[in-house]
Amino acid sequence: MIINLRRLLAMLAAFVAVSVVGMPEAVAAGPLPLNDLGTGTYLGFQGGLYPAGRNTMPGTHHTTGINRALRVRPVDTAGNPSANGKYVLLSIGMSNTTQEFCSSEGGGQCAPYSFIGQAAVDPQVNHDKLVIVDGAEGGQTAGTWDSPTDANYNRVRDTRLASLGLTERQVQIAWVKVANAGPSVSLPASNADAYQLVTQQGNILRALKKRYPNLQQVFFSSRIYAGYATTNLNPEPYAYETGLGVKWVIQAQITQMSGGGTDPRAGNLDYNGTVAWAAWGPYLWANGLQPRSDGLIWERSDFNSDGTHPAASGRQKVGSMLLRFFKTSRHTACWFTVSGSCA
Repeated sequence: MIINLRRLLAMLAAFVAVSVVGMPEAVAAGPLPLNDLGTGTYLGFQGGLYPAGRNTMPGTHHTTGINRALRVRPVDTAGNPSANGKYVLLSIGMSNTTQEFCSSEGGGQCAPYSFIGQAAVDPQVNHDKLVIVDGAEGGQTAGTWDSPTDANYNRVRDTRLASLGLTERQVQIAWVKVANAGPSVSLPASNADAYQLVTQQGNILRALKKRYPNLQQVFFSSRIYAGYATTNLNPEPYAYETGLGVKWVIQAQITQMSGGGTDPRAGNLDYNGTVAWAAWGPYLWANGLQPRSDGLIWERSDFNSDGTHPAASGRQKVGSMLLRFFKTSRHTACWFTVSGSCA
């Protein structure tokens, strides 16, 4: 009882006025988004997307990421360099992930407002060598991707890649957005779901490299806002805390590769053989109607009736953030666009 009370008080301290179920435009006075929190703290945990409260990665990690971007090249189905080959950007994750990445409707076509839909009509995107494939699937939480023998990988191979004449050896970039259904332990508890996510995402990185031996880069995103949630599928503060789970697994790789040792939760993340280089993709969380520093907000109308899954406007919002990220990042522009540079 004492433990539960402490946990409740910690959650209330972070989310001072959590939005109330049934109040569609309620606004939480809770924590700052990680990218605005900086060196400030949430329950004692420092903000920023990268170490030291910063939103930019350390120099060595940045340089390695550019080098890995420059390794992305067209290959044939056997993984050999080929002028007539392709390279694949693959999504990994759950219902929200596939809805934002593709939002497939009848006939298997991705919706025009999704990331794939927007990218398909953008003349700056490399439509010649790059193939964007949605591997995510509804209900496929973090634990269904954390082993190379998980059924999800065979499903992606047999139904998503093979249907396009592609193989696992052509997958060179992945966007990963995962979470767990029905989380019940929040930070700062030592068994918090955010910590479990660090372990699962470390396992996912190793599984991805096993299945996709030519994988060069993995970009993570965490959950969108869940203050309007009407179910326990993945409400606040768990949606917010998935951001810390992502921050910590990326930080674990940075620390290990700079000589700081292997993180006990994340495991071996050596990008010189064990896993691919990992970094943040777009950070998607904003505190409801409170504008983030870049103006991002989440309105009730951006969600379906459960307040958890994005409606068309929410999917379009994430799709646009993904498209802007891949077009402009120095770690992606050279392979994602027709004329962009990673130098």
